[in-house]
Amino acid sequence: METPEYLHLKPGDPLPKLSGGFFKSVLVIESQTTPEWQAEVSDWLVRSGCRYMMACGLQRQSWHDNVDWADVDRTTKQYVPETDFVMTTDHGSPRDAFWFCQNCAIHDSFTFENTYVMHISAEPRAAEILASFQSAQDED
Repeated sequence: METPEYLHLKPGDPLPKLSGGFFKSVLVIESQTTPEWQAEVSDWLVRSGCRYMMACGLQRQSWHDNVDWADVDRTTKQYVPETDFVMTTDHGSPRDAFWFCQNCAIHDSFTFENTYVMHISAEPRAAEILASFQSAQDED
């Protein structure tokens, strides 16, 4: 069973440094954000090594689009092999995104070194969100 790392992101706060390597991320978006902060976070995700991003919650389609645009920006500034593009999806609920992350989000060219559940909200709820991630493993 996959064990993700929980990361609370309060809208507008500075973004932490992430460990190296390629990773998957599930964005659980419970707070409205500005377009500028969305773009900043999306660029940070791509530059930090996110190669599969799943969004759920508020503004999930705009997060999906912003990460796509951050990847397009990266690939137009430098050569990027076809195998290094970022995959993005959006989901109707956290449980759908968690199930997809654990059962479908794979890459043909490399193994992900980490999975992050990035909770975008005013207040953290690590235990509840990670328990939901774990329980989504066996759902059909």
